[in-house]
Amino acid sequence: MSELSEFLNRPLNIGNRQISTRLVLAPMSKIGHPPFRQMVSEFGGCGLMFSEMCSANAVANKSSHKLSGFIWQTEELPQLVCQLYGSDPLQLTKAAEQVEAEGFFGVDLNFGCSVSALCRKNCGAAILKHPTLATQIISAIRNSVSIPIFVKFRTGWEDNPKIPVELAKRFEDAGADALSFHPRVAPDKRTRPPKWEYIRMVKQAVSIPVFGNGNVFDIEDCAKMIETTRCDGVMLGRIAIAKPWSFAQWSAGFEPKAEIYRDCAVKLLELLISYFGEQTALRRFHKFSAYYSGNFCFGHRFFADVCKAKDIAALKDTLNHFFEHQPEINPKIINRFS
Repeated sequence: MSELSEFLNRPLNIGNRQISTRLVLAPMSKIGHPPFRQMVSEFGGCGLMFSEMCSANAVANKSSHKLSGFIWQTEELPQLVCQLYGSDPLQLTKAAEQVEAEGFFGVDLNFGCSVSALCRKNCGAAILKHPTLATQIISAIRNSVSIPIFVKFRTGWEDNPKIPVELAKRFEDAGADALSFHPRVAPDKRTRPPKWEYIRMVKQAVSIPVFGNGNVFDIEDCAKMIETTRCDGVMLGRIAIAKPWSFAQWSAGFEPKAEIYRDCAVKLLELLISYFGEQTALRRFHKFSAYYSGNFCFGHRFFADVCKAKDIAALKDTLNHFFEHQPEINPKIINRFS
């Protein structure tokens, strides 16, 4: 077992619970749904999964539905964290109570998304402009639930490492059990690389686990992030979409065969159809393919052809045609779609 594999498979305590593997799946809207999580789980190697972001108001008022993020399969609950967004401490607390009642591993607070539609509602990364509100939210939830509380956040709204360091301390003092930190400034659209050294500074400032996140695209990146930052674990986003077997490959030595690219695409489509039905499956697969296409030297063609498919039959024909011959694989994922 390599030094990296040994570290990734070292159990980690989070609040009153424990995970067995230190690679975790990031929350991703319209991509991190139950079918995708099922596929990742079947490969293995993922210690914890995060749901798509869920509206605290919808969860608290039990008005969520199958196309929202508040969806799951019963068997995944022991390793599933529900991510909530909102700005009202009372609504977020009610939602967290509902999350606990359903049996989730934990609850995650979205203080990191910098999409303008969310920030205009004073949600996501906008809350970082109001640290007192952020800590009030965490404290209120801490007083109401016993499951682990995670906070996903970013550098803030200016490039100053003192900001996330101070925020991390306040989050821990308010009752957070773990932090997931993405070291980019809001609303940075990934045009500049994340500053991993900020993760190291956040890790040094707190005693709770810190998961590093941002631009980990292969096993070398993973090892470098851990060595550079001394983070307790690594949260995978875009690479998990492009190569859902990365968790198993990096932590358990899984060796993918050449046909895995075809098999994975076909498998996900089957799972999507079974769970959502054909119409929603088609839309979700379009979203997935934007990132999956980064695997291929002619991925732009793959993505374009997938998006042209107007029904499931056409999409299946597209996949059969593209994978009729083994596609040329990029040695490093091409990030065409940020």
